[in-house]
Amino acid sequence: MTDVSASQQRVADVLTRHGIAARIVTFDASTRTAVDAAAAIGCDVAQIAKSIILKTRQSNQLVLVVTSGRNRVCEKSVTELVGQKVGRADADFVREKTGFAIGGVAPVAHLEDPIVLIDEDLLSYAELWAAAGTPNSVFRLTPAELVALTTGRVARIKEESAV
Repeated sequence: MTDVSASQQRVADVLTRHGIAARIVTFDASTRTAVDAAAAIGCDVAQIAKSIILKTRQSNQLVLVVTSGRNRVCEKSVTELVGQKVGRADADFVREKTGFAIGGVAPVAHLEDPIVLIDEDLLSYAELWAAAGTPNSVFRLTPAELVALTTGRVARIKEESAV
């Protein structure tokens, strides 16, 4: 990799330490949203492992939810799994706790260790793509690598649509 940002380098270092030969890909266009990332990569939006940052309301603890790009996170489910009420984190909290800007939050290499939940829907894909530390970079990994890297708990965390 050439011209790598400090954020991308932190991600690359974690991947290397875990023996994952993932190559960070940087695009000219934004990969900030799951739809943008899928379009740039040429994959299904469901294969995008998007990192959603929440925080516990009582203790202000960092909660990382890695969900399929097709899904929305059910905060009620996350609250039940974490054992504390959670809410969305603002941009300052995200930057302070993860070291990443919103739109480029990787599932690894956070400044503070998060509670990690992984959307069970991600396990049905052979390969996933996740943000690599900037709003225009991604890396490829398998669901098993995602679980191993994050030591996350796999759970049903998607918001169910009313039928």
